[in-house]
Amino acid sequence: MTQTKHKKPSEPPKDSDTIWWVVFAGVLLATTATRFYNVTLPDHVCWDETHFGKMASWYINRTFFFDVHPPLGKMLIALSGKLTGYNGTFPFDKPGDKFEGAKYEGMRIFCTALGALIVPFTFLTSWELTKSLISSTLGTLFILCDVGFLTLNRYILLDPILLFFMSGSMLGMVKVTSYTERRENPFSPKFIFWQMFLGSMLSCTMSVKFVGLFMVLLAGLRTIVDLWDILGDLKKPVTETIKHLLIRCMTLIIWPILLYIAFFWIHLTVLNRSGNGDGFYSSGFQSQLIGNSLHNASLPRHVAYGAVITLKNHKTGGGYLHSHHHLYPENVGARQQQITTYTHKDENNKWIVKPYNKEKVDGIVLLRHGDLVRLEHKPTGRNLHSHREPAPLTKKHLQVTGYGEKGIGDANDVWRVQIIGGQDGDEVLTVTSRFRFVHYLQACTLTSAGRQLPRWAYEQQEVSCNPNLRDKNALWNVEDNEFDGLPKVNFEVYAPSFLERFLESHAVMFQGNAGLKPKEGEVTSQPWQWPLNYKGQFFSGSTHRIYLLGNPIIWWMNLAFLGLFFIIFVVNAIRTQRGYLDDVDIKSKQIVLLNAAIWLSVGWMLHYVPFWAMGRVLYFHHYFPALVFSSMLTGVLIDYLLCSLHNYLNDELRKTLYQFVLGVITSTIIYSFYIFAPLAYGMDGPMGSETNSTMHTLKWLDSWEF
Repeated sequence: MTQTKHKKPSEPPKDSDTIWWVVFAGVLLATTATRFYNVTLPDHVCWDETHFGKMASWYINRTFFFDVHPPLGKMLIALSGKLTGYNGTFPFDKPGDKFEGAKYEGMRIFCTALGALIVPFTFLTSWELTKSLISSTLGTLFILCDVGFLTLNRYILLDPILLFFMSGSMLGMVKVTSYTERRENPFSPKFIFWQMFLGSMLSCTMSVKFVGLFMVLLAGLRTIVDLWDILGDLKKPVTETIKHLLIRCMTLIIWPILLYIAFFWIHLTVLNRSGNGDGFYSSGFQSQLIGNSLHNASLPRHVAYGAVITLKNHKTGGGYLHSHHHLYPENVGARQQQITTYTHKDENNKWIVKPYNKEKVDGIVLLRHGDLVRLEHKPTGRNLHSHREPAPLTKKHLQVTGYGEKGIGDANDVWRVQIIGGQDGDEVLTVTSRFRFVHYLQACTLTSAGRQLPRWAYEQQEVSCNPNLRDKNALWNVEDNEFDGLPKVNFEVYAPSFLERFLESHAVMFQGNAGLKPKEGEVTSQPWQWPLNYKGQFFSGSTHRIYLLGNPIIWWMNLAFLGLFFIIFVVNAIRTQRGYLDDVDIKSKQIVLLNAAIWLSVGWMLHYVPFWAMGRVLYFHHYFPALVFSSMLTGVLIDYLLCSLHNYLNDELRKTLYQFVLGVITSTIIYSFYIFAPLAYGMDGPMGSETNSTMHTLKWLDSWEF
């Protein structure tokens, strides 16, 4: 993208400083009043507070857990709770649970405070982009008066934290660009401060949610344009560009990476106790968690016949080979015992290693590469079995079942052990050996691709037998190994380094993110619905109802101005190419506004368009980062159009129309906030679909469910 060459508008005259500060003070007061009004109500768990409140408790109790997001946001929520007296004992079981004395207020207020700071950050960003008080005020007003934005930023959620750091990144980005355009010395204290500020905010944004990558891309694109602009300044030597490149590599690449790694070091250091997320991670990873069965455990180094073992699928996030006292339902292959993988520790994960042709061996016989074995499920006595029936989900694979009684089955219970890279006679080792189980008769390999089974299998993961023997998901390792006849070694020999745990954490998170699917009854949405404000989401379904829905006046205005922007951009490009010139001062301001609009539209697209390509489950709240950009864009375009009146009207008529339009827009936005505010602050009485409801006249779309 090329940046339009222009002279940055001069700073406002001194007599306008007072007006600027009055407006900014008004923004701060209005933000404080709207965000903190009844912030501790309702006094029960709302929506995803069940997740992030629970995770804060786990941090306080140092209990390890699995989540698809990086740790910073959750750590900050936990820290705010710890500092304000929350002891980490409230269960956060489900929405609607009363807090009943639990000190949740500190976490709510902390998240709300960060959410509130987004508003002044937006004002300062828009001002830095345009030096226009009208653009800054209008763009900020659209965010300030959006009831959806208000709702999302008043609860114990990651969204206010993510949006705070994203807004801080925007402010840092435009500040760095302003210093660049003024050709400030790249090593001056002020310039280094803002570059460090930008690098820190970008790192923090990525450390809350991976969607922070979109903000990193925007900042990276802006940095490239800045460097290209410096290179094109013939008054400066090429060494000036090199200086800028070096300082930005340090502040915007190296520093954010170090900060990001530091957050994970804190995360992995604090969460040092075993929890319910252990099973998503490798055996070596689990050995570092206090209370885990592998922590400081001593297990036999070798696997012998007669040992009771657990088998963990070796792919990232792989579960344990599992069975239970339930059969496959009718019309799902043979009606035999279910075999699945399960990501949690459980007695039903235990299997007994037996020779293929007898119940036991004499003495101690080690399991080796190429051996034929049977695996008997210890709790139920059924053997691991496969046959010609298709698997429940992956129809090209064969079904795997539990078959037989007390270890007695048939020839379809026989499997050959093949160590990866092994040779005949090589011994199977606990944890470190990776191997396949190849079915002796069907010539298929035991595998689990992570596909989730329906409720009849308790939404555990499918296990099947793949005729493709090179299936990358068909690798297993022995984790627990119970056998008294062999010498034992301490599990510390398998302990991974911090870097290995850091990389494994990311592999598990990426896989978890990609595999997120909607739960039964869960309200999801599609990207096409978001800009239309088509459908909201309940935050609280009790008598004190909270409903996440954008202010329709603001959202539909944003949508209209997004379309209008592309028309303006094309028209302006044609006029410039044809050489039409307007008044120099007005033209200069319009170029600045148009340039700001271009960058805001790029920000909107980066934070919205990628969701169309995502296969994971999506929710309405995913649109709100893009909403920040579209709201600022609307403010800039209104200012741009008002400036254009100079070309068509005399001064007196232009000023009158200018003031009238601003008055109508401002009053309409404020009034729309007033009438839709109950969505955020709480509704009671009949639902909006009933004629006697106070919200009935506001239910403009049937898809709105308040």
